[in-house]
Amino acid sequence: MAGKVALITGAARGMGRSHAVRLAEEGADIVAVDLCAELETAPHPGADGQDLASTAQLVEKLGRRVIARQADTRDLPALQGVVDEAIAEFGHIDVVCANAGISSFGFAWELSEETWQEMIDVNLTGSWKTVKAVIPRMLERNEGGSIVFVSSVSGLIGVPTMAHYTASKHGVVGLMRALAVELAPHNIRVNSVNPGNVDTPMVNNATMRKMYLPEVEDPTPEAADNVMKELSALPTGWIDPREVSDAVLYLASDEARNITGITLPVDAGMMIPNKLR
Repeated sequence: MAGKVALITGAARGMGRSHAVRLAEEGADIVAVDLCAELETAPHPGADGQDLASTAQLVEKLGRRVIARQADTRDLPALQGVVDEAIAEFGHIDVVCANAGISSFGFAWELSEETWQEMIDVNLTGSWKTVKAVIPRMLERNEGGSIVFVSSVSGLIGVPTMAHYTASKHGVVGLMRALAVELAPHNIRVNSVNPGNVDTPMVNNATMRKMYLPEVEDPTPEAADNVMKELSALPTGWIDPREVSDAVLYLASDEARNITGITLPVDAGMMIPNKLR
């Protein structure tokens, strides 16, 4: 990744921070973008400005340059402003990692319109606006590039009580596949990483643990870890964000120069049918 510039959304913490640090370790300069605010329909806490500043500090400690900006992926002009600033500072953007997303639970017929719409707007439309802001600059430069969408196993299978999340992540995979075809003539590769249950504040928090263990008054992270082991084929429990970042790094790098249009699950075998386990 030496000499490359990577723009990452949802970079203030969790997987986004992990992606930023992992790519910086391999020599990339980073453009870190995050909303840094609470969202009305998300049951998990949002990141804040200090989280984003901490990501920037971690990148700088690795000797890499970083631009860290608060921006909403649903706001195309804001994203375009960040991209313009990055081009002025670094000269180019080689990698886009559309990582920002939210999660919540509820039976499809019980979801409010607001909950459905915010999920689609953040996870799917926000991913489209992220790449829309960067692709024209990649095409102008005419030196190829890599786009990595962070989808989910929910983008490949049906997940109960998460119809809105599942629909949004299936949409991300569809967007990825269409863009892979559209951008192949320009040597811009487009792929997705599809994680399972990753140990991040979005998933491993008190509210979400209660969803997995409703019969337990105050589920501990350790108790939730046991549930994660039951949900996957490999007995690994929570997936470390860095393991997802390794997959992002591979797809972003020249090592994957002949790979485009794929979905890469990092799920500890979560999608292997139970009858085969």
